[in-house]
Amino acid sequence: MNYKIVWSAFSEKQIDVIFNYYTQKATSKVALEIITKILLAPDIVLNNPKIGQKEPTLQHRLITYHYMLALNYKIIYSIDDDEMLIKIGDVFDTRQNPNKIDREK
Repeated sequence: MNYKIVWSAFSEKQIDVIFNYYTQKATSKVALEIITKILLAPDIVLNNPKIGQKEPTLQHRLITYHYMLALNYKIIYSIDDDEMLIKIGDVFDTRQNPNKIDREK
């Protein structure tokens, strides 16, 4: 049985921010291509969600967070084995200071 991917409101907001940024700095076509790659990236962990590395900047939290890379973005997620869910919590631009990952939502 496969896991299901659930995007948090915060991660969806980050997707909107990324889309708007690339729409302004490039074109809406470029923005759509980037967003599509980000949205499809989590599919690789559906069968085995623990293949993503643990996110070191969030190790102090009670929930274990993993990440995968899509272009310049870390897709940060947690795993709910009981509900068979992969919960996407954040989409983080890796060109930023890594300490910003632990920001308040």
